Amino acid sequence: MKSVTIKWVKELQFELEEGSADTLDPKSLLLLSFAKCAGMTAAGLFQKSKIELLGFEITCSGQMSTPTLQAETVFTRLSIVYNVECARIEEQSRVSRAIALTNDRYCGVGQMLSRVAPVSHEIYIHSSETELV
Repeated sequence: MKSVTIKWVKELQFELEEGSADTLDPKSLLLLSFAKCAGMTAAGLFQKSKIELLGFEITCSGQMSTPTLQAETVFTRLSIVYNVECARIEEQSRVSRAIALTNDRYCGVGQMLSRVAPVSHEIYIHSSETELV
């Protein structure tokens, strides 16, 4: 299983949680491209929806066809996990909608990869506000 995690910095900027893109193998770079495409797309939708982000992290994982990385290794399954922290509880439904649009319509890398292997997604949304005001 290969995996990469990116964290939101500001606006449409993300950074790898560990290391540098220069040290990633080509399969991990593909996962990084998927994560960044989805992240930039979702972050743009968050901005348009006036969602106040406090944190945003994306992890993309891929199950490989061989036990060790080889030239002929392909992904047999892909997974993307969104972990979003927003300021207010009422923003949660808009966050969920923006991520659904990202997955279903706007992330071209995800659309392309879904033609190669099944892609699953999970969404975790947290609010710093404890109750509706």
